[in-house]
Amino acid sequence: MSSDGNKKQFWKRNTAKVPGNIQHVYGAQHPPFDPLLHANLMKAGNKPPSASTPGKPKKATTFQEFESITSDAWDVGDDDDELLAMAAQNLNIEVVMETANKVIENHSKLQERRQQQMEKTNEPDEKYGEEVHEEEEEELEEEEEREEGAETADVSFSSDAYPLGDSRLVKSHSEAPIGSPKEVGVEQAALHRQQSLPHRPVIPLVARMADQNTSGTPAMTEREASRLDKFRQVLAGPNTDLEELRKLSWSGIPRQVRPITWKLLSGYLPANAERRESTLQRKRKEYFGFIEQYYDSRNDEHHQDTYRQIHIDIPRMSPESLVLQPKVTEIFERILFIWAIRHPASGYVQGINDLVTPFFVVYVFEYIEEEVENFNVSSLQEEVLRNIEADSFWCMSKLLDGIQDNYTFAQPGIQRKVKALEELVSRIDETVHRHMQLYEVEYLQFAFRWMNNLLMRELPLRCTIRLWDTYQAEPEGFSHFHLYVCAAFLVRWRKEILEEKDFQGLMILLQNLPTMHWGNEEVSVLLAEAYRLKFAFADAPNHYKR
Repeated sequence: MSSDGNKKQFWKRNTAKVPGNIQHVYGAQHPPFDPLLHANLMKAGNKPPSASTPGKPKKATTFQEFESITSDAWDVGDDDDELLAMAAQNLNIEVVMETANKVIENHSKLQERRQQQMEKTNEPDEKYGEEVHEEEEEELEEEEEREEGAETADVSFSSDAYPLGDSRLVKSHSEAPIGSPKEVGVEQAALHRQQSLPHRPVIPLVARMADQNTSGTPAMTEREASRLDKFRQVLAGPNTDLEELRKLSWSGIPRQVRPITWKLLSGYLPANAERRESTLQRKRKEYFGFIEQYYDSRNDEHHQDTYRQIHIDIPRMSPESLVLQPKVTEIFERILFIWAIRHPASGYVQGINDLVTPFFVVYVFEYIEEEVENFNVSSLQEEVLRNIEADSFWCMSKLLDGIQDNYTFAQPGIQRKVKALEELVSRIDETVHRHMQLYEVEYLQFAFRWMNNLLMRELPLRCTIRLWDTYQAEPEGFSHFHLYVCAAFLVRWRKEILEEKDFQGLMILLQNLPTMHWGNEEVSVLLAEAYRLKFAFADAPNHYKR
């Protein structure tokens, strides 16, 4: 890295190729800066990415310009502190390489000594980071390696991220279990290459979209099995007791019975079991009748703007591995276009597109066992895909019927809910409310998206599905109870909010809250707090307003 590049301020570096610049995602994950990789590039004659072309100095970019360019790619995480530290730190590449080689050499000697003592030959092609059960003799080795590696850890490996076999993210060499690989000294070149390559952060369960308790991989606990039996008993009767089903569903619905439960609680299917099959056939036939009647008009002059906006918005949805499959894109385009045509009072509004995904994912689970994120949806039978598409359309329509004023002209429903959120937070946590007032943060600037997308862009999809279990069970869950969930969600980040001392810091935090690792437990706590707020304020207008 050139000395000029190091002297530049972090925010005034060339941002032409900042990750996230061209990606419409909720927060881009960037591989950490790796000085070893950049050293190799310099030896090969390549210029570091941050260096500008001689004779053609580029205009420095201000923080505000940088923020506007990457407004959709902020990702507040642990890596940011490391990057900022790296920006102000000069690294001596020779020292880095020397200390790295020293650690590798020590590993090799210790490994050879251990192999002689153990008289055991290990497989040379084992993956780096595989979890092993070490013998008592290795404890001494670990202590020696820690002593030798500690002095070089902060300098030479502070920006490396090693994905270990147990799915933990290790950001520095000092955090890694040094004695974990079985074969450290067999292939020095391979180890060196692994240390030089930048690794994308491995976040456990980020991409899992099924709820963690019933995803099929871990064995079902006795409590989970008991809950599943209760659901099946309620669903097995000739006339399902919807009130009892709601009580069971409030605390989460097992994956095995979630599709039928959502269809019943949304009002798509009747409680009478004998009428369900005929209802499904009739509604599915009706939906595809709409397709034949309206879908060809998508290129007409008065509909082409709607269709074009839908076509633009779908690739921005999450998870990309699912929605970017051509078959899924076609299905989503048809669902959203037909809904817009049949609801001219609102038409299509950005944000409605996100509401299709949970229904689609849950109804795909009815036909597959694996996680849908890595599943090729087009491998399903055509009849199955038609059923999933029609069911998703009707259930999304039922949801939107209760919150349609969120999407009519000027979106008055969202305006009222954001104002109600502000009043509620001012009552339950005046310190947070005044802190945001102090730095001129308007609730509409961050909470509009919370209402427009029902927190789908703030939470992983698995958490959204769990949240919607309760919304389906709660009276006016999507319209009324959601307000209290948003209030509980905001106050949940009280400590982080109060630590921010300027407008930009608060907005970056509130638009990129660190929920990627959230699961059932966090959502359950959030819902419990929301229920407490509802119980305290919903029927007490004098408490609700000042």
